Amino acid sequence: MKKYKFYFLVGSQDLYGADVLRRVDEDARTMVDGFNADAAIPCTVVFHPVVRNSEEIYRAVMEANNDPACAGVITWMHTFSPSKMWIRGFQALQKPLLHVNTQFNRDIPWDSIDMDFMNLNQSAHGDREHGFIAARMRLRQKVISGWWKDGRFRRRMAGWMRAAVGAYESRRLRVLRIGDNMRDVAVTEGDKVEAQIKFGWQVDAYGVEDIIRLVDSVTDREIDAQMDEYRRLYTMDTENIESVRYQAREEVALKKFMEKKKFGAFHTNFEDLQQLRQLPGLAAQDLMRQGYGFGAEGDWKVAALCRIMKAMTADLDCGTAFMEDYTYNFDPACGMNMGSHMLEVCPSVACEKPKIQVHPLSIGNREDPARLVFKAKAGTAVLATSIDMGDRFRMIVNDVE
Repeated sequence: MKKYKFYFLVGSQDLYGADVLRRVDEDARTMVDGFNADAAIPCTVVFHPVVRNSEEIYRAVMEANNDPACAGVITWMHTFSPSKMWIRGFQALQKPLLHVNTQFNRDIPWDSIDMDFMNLNQSAHGDREHGFIAARMRLRQKVISGWWKDGRFRRRMAGWMRAAVGAYESRRLRVLRIGDNMRDVAVTEGDKVEAQIKFGWQVDAYGVEDIIRLVDSVTDREIDAQMDEYRRLYTMDTENIESVRYQAREEVALKKFMEKKKFGAFHTNFEDLQQLRQLPGLAAQDLMRQGYGFGAEGDWKVAALCRIMKAMTADLDCGTAFMEDYTYNFDPACGMNMGSHMLEVCPSVACEKPKIQVHPLSIGNREDPARLVFKAKAGTAVLATSIDMGDRFRMIVNDVE
């Protein structure tokens, strides 16, 4: 997560003189160092010298826009910074924006306060002016209030950073469609052009034969290396090693294809396997473990969301998995909805070391595929999906236990 950078832009003006501006820079650097030293802050905060006028603000914003590692901009007013100076910069801003409504010192020094202190420490004044212009321009920004060293403040800041990372990854995401959607299914359909306009997802289809050619070209040495990785990560709980080796062959081929063409997510479709001997099961699960997004039956929207949420939570002790709602339990004492899928649930949600097993699968009418079997972690979760409503996309999100 540290590879993602966030520019810290602190506003002031020349009115206050060189000494005040020097102190503003010093305090801003102290704050940046404090953020970067805190394990709760997942990404890198980048110090930027104080911006004093419209031209400096514009140049700083353009620097952030043009930095491919920059995932967002954080603004804070140490003093008063007239907000008409920010209009041009905000008009040009192409990155997510966080306004931290804070101040450097926690307490008012009642025994020593004077006009010099008031002149330097007027965040409550400056942040209101700054907040007004953002509201007046209808900017889609996040505002976090509180003292910058407070744990709750930093947790909220970290949460915004993760959301910004999701937006960053969304804008550069390529999704591989292997075949098409499951026939007659409506909800997995969607407008790919609109998805690229709205979310940045470039969704490209390739025929199954493109993958088959790579599958057939995988060497025994490559399969052996993938099998060693399986044995390191999982418990081999089957005597049908040939089935496992075929999944290894599929995984090597899929990863080669996606790395070459820079895909971050993919989907399969059991109705379109052609000469593939197995529906990718273990292969899809292990690729998800590595951070790839996945969707079954042609669901490229879920594949994209899976990849984005994996990027947002890459350093957390949690999991992100593709799954479908399947069966209700209407017992008043224990109401629930059981999620499942036939093969491709990500092992990142496992509470134990997953086992590699081979079981029959009639779906797809192919050989019995190897897959990972495990018990999942108990706890809270977020369910999310995206659907195309014809004139708009709708994201459906639910908190679950």
